[in-house]
Amino acid sequence: MLYEPAPMMADDPALIACRECDLLVRPAAASASPQASALCPRCGALLYRCSGNSLENTLALACAALVLLIIANAFPVVSLDIQGQRLDATVFGAALQLWREDMPAVALLVLATTSLIPFLEIGSVIWLTLPLLYGRRPAGFARVFRALQGAHPWAMVEVFILGILVSLVKLAHLADVLPGPAMLGFALLMLVLAAISSIIEPRALWQAWEEARE
Repeated sequence: MLYEPAPMMADDPALIACRECDLLVRPAAASASPQASALCPRCGALLYRCSGNSLENTLALACAALVLLIIANAFPVVSLDIQGQRLDATVFGAALQLWREDMPAVALLVLATTSLIPFLEIGSVIWLTLPLLYGRRPAGFARVFRALQGAHPWAMVEVFILGILVSLVKLAHLADVLPGPAMLGFALLMLVLAAISSIIEPRALWQAWEEARE
């Protein structure tokens, strides 16, 4: 569905700015359906796409991501069997070892990008969507939404997975390397976070916030 160009009225709350060409557009009358999508009339970019149950799907994926994140941090990522001695490597254990090796910046970066920031992103999604499903406005909606937008680029689970795979290849000739439960947890977490990013729609969140009670 195409949107129609709007005259320059900065105080009109119905205007939407195209993310590609910055054209201000106003929703056409036919786009009032909760299951709607719209394209920019000038550049053809997607303005938004949402479904009637986007909040439910987003919350369900966020809860699944939270469980996967807990599993990924509670269990070993890999296990090394060196001459009969088994060593289990966890995310916190790796960060602690980096700290002991006088690399605190790297240790904090690993811990932040693989655990803390994904937890912040998942917690923000749950904080925003759960009250809205019950018709309530979440506290600090705008601040939490900005935190979600800022945290997303720093949740580098896929980079961590790639690093693990490279390490497994390099260590294969030195010891028996066994993938741990956290390896699968991180792999599934990467897919679930990608799914959340693809279905979450800021317009649907703000519309739900406007319709919710205080």
